[in-house]
Parts: sequence; structure tokens; C-alpha cells
Amino acid sequence: MSHKLSLRVARPLWNELVTELRRRTEEHHESGAFLLGHKGELGRIASTVVYYDELDPHAYDTGVCVLYADAFARLWDHCAGLGLAVVADAHVHPLGAQQSVSDRQNPMIARAGHIAIILPRMARPPVRRWSVGIYEYLGDHRWRAHGGCRSGRVLKIEDPQ
Repeated sequence: MSHKLSLRVARPLWNELVTELRRRTEEHHESGAFLLGHKGELGRIASTVVYYDELDPHAYDTGVCVLYADAFARLWDHCAGLGLAVVADAHVHPLGAQQSVSDRQNPMIARAGHIAIILPRMARPPVRRWSVGIYEYLGDHRWRAHGGCRSGRVLKIEDPQ
């Protein structure tokens, strides 16, 4: 299945995501978001974003992204109201885009096939696609990395038609 794994994001939405994640770090903590859209035979297509602190104003209080069950209840209600699904999550790290032990052990969406994206350097520009960490959740706390030179196979940042 991983050879068909793809996430399409329109460039304006990607630029908004990167800019907002950077702004929401307030220069001293991680920030994150869920990308919402549709899943189909041609992969996932992101159409909007909901930021962790919109689901829980205290999501960044510890310095890293932490969400509890009530934030997920709000997420599922938001998705249902829009008729969308979570197609990926994204968050920033202060240095590189490698998964932390906490990231590996605590997937935001613990379903096989979920895509987690990590932006390096607190999303300071420029954020190059090859510098972004892209991780596919395999289940049972196992992941497959798709970043670096392989990132373009999964993360497709597209100009509007």
C-alpha cells in the first residue's frame, strides 16, 4: 500500500500551513495541525487545516504538542460538520525533522496508513520539501519514513489549476 501513499496539498494551503505553524510557535514551543480533506483511490487530498490550539487552547503549554480526548472529540465533530476526514497531521520541531521517541510512541492518529509530517527549524523559511519528515504509521507503534529525496513521492505540493 505504501507505494500508493500520497498526500496532495495545494501550494496556497501548504504556504498557509507553514506560515501559521511558524507563527503559532511564538518562537519557543512546538505547534501542530491536522490536515483535513478526502481519501480516495488517487490518495489523499487536503482541503483545509485545523490547528491543535483551536481544538485545545492548552495544546502547547508543555512546550510540545499534547492533545487529550476532548480535543479529539472536537476534531471528529469538526470533520463531521465539514464532511471531511483527517488526511495527515503536521507539527514542527526546533531542529531537524526526525521523529522523537514521543512521536513514535504517541501517534496523533493511531491508524495504519496515517501520515505524520514534521517541519524542521520551527518552520522557519525556507521550508524545502526534502527537509520535511514524512512518516507513515504502520500500526503497533511502527513507522515508515518517506522523507528526504523520497518526499516528493508522497507529499505533492501542487499549484492551483
